[in-house]
Amino acid sequence: QVQVVESGGGLVQTGGSLRLSCAASGRIFSIDAMGWYRQAPGKQRELVATITSAGTTDYADSVKGRFTISRDNVKNTVYLQMNSLKPDDTAVYYCNVNAKRSSWSRNGSYWGQGTQVTVSS
Repeated sequence: QVQVVESGGGLVQTGGSLRLSCAASGRIFSIDAMGWYRQAPGKQRELVATITSAGTTDYADSVKGRFTISRDNVKNTVYLQMNSLKPDDTAVYYCNVNAKRSSWSRNGSYWGQGTQVTVSS
């Protein structure tokens, strides 16, 4: 199986910064796209940012210019640097990894358990 573990969440004041990390481990042949999603109370899960194996990134409009996604392909880790945080960024942040477990298998989508980010006003 593939395990996905997030870390780095916490409580921060408006305007502050946090850095989330997500490490994938287990039976992994290759990793394609990695990404961060978030879900606020009473709302649907939404895309925050994604990054391909080649380093191409995509961001939700609400975080452009404030968040930066990056990855370390050697460590199978993806990061989310979050700056200028706002109360609207408060949510549980989930990591998603698209990975193959062998050369002949299809990509599977794997999720972490989530990490809470709370931005106080």
